[in-house]
Amino acid sequence: MPSPQLIVVDACTRDGRGGSPTAVVLDDATRTDDERRAVAATVGTSHTAFVDSSAVPPRVRFFTAEGELRNCGHGTIAAQAVLLHRAGGTQHHGHQRTGNRTVAVTATRRRDSIEVWFEQGVIALRDRTERASSAIIAALGLTPGDVATDDLRVASPGTPRLLVRVQDRRALSAMRPDFVRLAAECRRLGYLGCFAYALSPSTGPVTARMFAPAIGVDEDIVNANSAGCLAAHLLDTSRTSQIEVHQGDTLGRPSSVFATATHTRNGIVARLGGLVHHPEAPPTVTHTGVTPAQ
Repeated sequence: MPSPQLIVVDACTRDGRGGSPTAVVLDDATRTDDERRAVAATVGTSHTAFVDSSAVPPRVRFFTAEGELRNCGHGTIAAQAVLLHRAGGTQHHGHQRTGNRTVAVTATRRRDSIEVWFEQGVIALRDRTERASSAIIAALGLTPGDVATDDLRVASPGTPRLLVRVQDRRALSAMRPDFVRLAAECRRLGYLGCFAYALSPSTGPVTARMFAPAIGVDEDIVNANSAGCLAAHLLDTSRTSQIEVHQGDTLGRPSSVFATATHTRNGIVARLGGLVHHPEAPPTVTHTGVTPAQ
């Protein structure tokens, strides 16, 4: 097996800027799960993708400082961009294995970035309960008048999260959640977190913020899986099937995710895409420490 490497890439950039710094560790099967959890904190990223490229298809696991995730959208985009860059090719059509799921992936080299798309799979949608919604809305620092209650949905591509439509972008930008309270509510209800969003009055991009303190990420710069969940919800409510979601502006890291939802006989499925800026000279990783890319 090749020597392990750690590479930090900016996943889901917008206009060549921002994106979520994501650590990708290649071909390191010797770490314990505790050591994998520690990588994100050591490197300074919210998420780390661990890629076993000796498996067919490549097997990818995702960790935050709190533990392993069932899947990670922007982590998938980051991992596939790194694999294409490492192979030196211009395009790749293949698959990725995470847990018990295999997803189709496509990576294409562009002039100054790598574009990645992947199949998210079936997204389960269900209505929220009034009691649960009230507690979550309060923990988010919102009032009932700030929220479009008809658009409160629980969406799950494998792990549930609450979709919360905020009435306008100003209220969305001003949100200051109580993260301790929100983490407790999300754990109690079994949610990964809360995806708060404001729709454009025209056909412009959706603006969103993702809060997931229950998994150690108070606010996520980008959450591609939640963008797919939102696309599924909007299709289910007969509005649109294709969206661009902007996140990260309040954190100084503008990001963009593209999502397309489709009806199938098994349910609504989504396809997600994003651009990745890739450093040209990734450093190596030893088993005793990590050196992040500059």
